[in-house]
Amino acid sequence: MNSPLVVPGQRPSRPAWPVRLRRLLATALGTVALALGAAGAVHAEVFPTPSECAALQAKYPQFKGKTLVNAINPHTPGYETIDPKNPERYIGFDIDLGETIGACLGFKLSYKPVTFAALLTTLQSGQADIVISDIYATEERAKAADFITYSKVFDGVLVAKGNPKKITGIDTSLCGTVAAENTGYVEVPLIQALAAQCKAAGKPEPQIQLYDNNQSCIQAILAGRADTYINDVNTVDSAVKAYPDKLEKALAVTIPYSVGIAVPKGKTDFRDAVMAALVALQKSGAHTEMLKKNGLPVENLEAPRLVLAK
Repeated sequence: MNSPLVVPGQRPSRPAWPVRLRRLLATALGTVALALGAAGAVHAEVFPTPSECAALQAKYPQFKGKTLVNAINPHTPGYETIDPKNPERYIGFDIDLGETIGACLGFKLSYKPVTFAALLTTLQSGQADIVISDIYATEERAKAADFITYSKVFDGVLVAKGNPKKITGIDTSLCGTVAAENTGYVEVPLIQALAAQCKAAGKPEPQIQLYDNNQSCIQAILAGRADTYINDVNTVDSAVKAYPDKLEKALAVTIPYSVGIAVPKGKTDFRDAVMAALVALQKSGAHTEMLKKNGLPVENLEAPRLVLAK
């Protein structure tokens, strides 16, 4: 609202009490803003840390008291997304996991949101110290970072309601269709590899539209620009839940990957510390509780292992 025009030396045309009222309101709003700012600084629930964490902090004292940067692509419900109740706050399983690993080792996390394709380049450039963002640990990606796995991978095939193109998986049913995928996703080369099979069958090869996040891929199907979106089954299930009259899951497929935490190559102490903390959290049951809290299947849990470049 614009302020009334006041000529120097002239009394304002409004009585004085609205000014006092506005000052009181401004003070109240300032208090609320400070409270919201404080709330926004808390990104996730920190689960109780197991007793082994004290020994880990003694073994790896170099990380205690530090604030490290986690690069995330915050558009995957259940894993990492912006809190709809507070746009300054991130929520999800990966956020809880990262915060609790940090508490176990004595460090805190700040967050750097980037596109999915920029996760590993952000880590490599030193702008981030870790990536916990539903990223599949592959040997190709391990050329850029070391990975510690923590979850099995089950992909879902998202289609329009009724599955009008009769898509049955990452197979020749995709010939002549348009798939919406994130730049850098492992599903992209799997779909591209179908080109020869489609040509042999006398069918057009599948087309791929590349986007920067999951929500854009989902919107592409809703808008009729794409026929399918293949990604983590929990992400697909969330999309169906959000648009039950417009979307459905054609099926789930198994692909030979695991979800992993990426850490910079050469920082083996940090890698070993994170892995040891993850093992302790799984042993204590905290990992399972995080999955339950965020609506993810406990069957996703996988014993940590390293995925390194060969």
